[in-house]
Amino acid sequence: MIAHLQGKLVEKTPTQVVIDCGGVGYHVNISLHTYSLLPATDFIKLFTHLQIKEDSHTLFGFVEKSEREIFKLLISVSGIGASIARTMLSSLDPKQITNAIASGDVVTIQSIKGIGSKTAQRVILDLKEKVLKLYDLDEVSISQNNTNRDEALSALEVLGFVRKASEKIVEKIIKDAPESSVEYIIKQALKNL
Repeated sequence: MIAHLQGKLVEKTPTQVVIDCGGVGYHVNISLHTYSLLPATDFIKLFTHLQIKEDSHTLFGFVEKSEREIFKLLISVSGIGASIARTMLSSLDPKQITNAIASGDVVTIQSIKGIGSKTAQRVILDLKEKVLKLYDLDEVSISQNNTNRDEALSALEVLGFVRKASEKIVEKIIKDAPESSVEYIIKQALKNL
């Protein structure tokens, strides 16, 4: 309904701004990412998302259109409301979120306050295809990475290691060296298990 607001910046905090548009002050919730991108001038333009609930109409504002699109994708996931989506965009920048979703990086998404493992998995499950299509990301390197990861985890499980403990170590190895071979991942994991 309200696609963007353009006007004089009246108040500014890390979580909200008030924009004066033609004598009307709009209270707009923002993420830390948007806060960091706000211009030093008084005149600003924010792309907005209006959330209508039974008891409130809440505006969320974004300097970048891409951040608004990610916000909309996130709130489409069951269990993720506007406040958690805003927390996600405050904890990680939009590019990190899209990369984490596209690569199936549960650990990164789960590192955000308020996100458990089931919700993190649901975010990836629901949004991975959309993110890959929308941002035209290269799935080949992503699936290659996941294949190596899965093979290494299977091998460690066969060797008698608990999957949960192995996953944490394998994720760390892949994060440090994304192009690791299965053999390298297993060798490094065995040193740390």
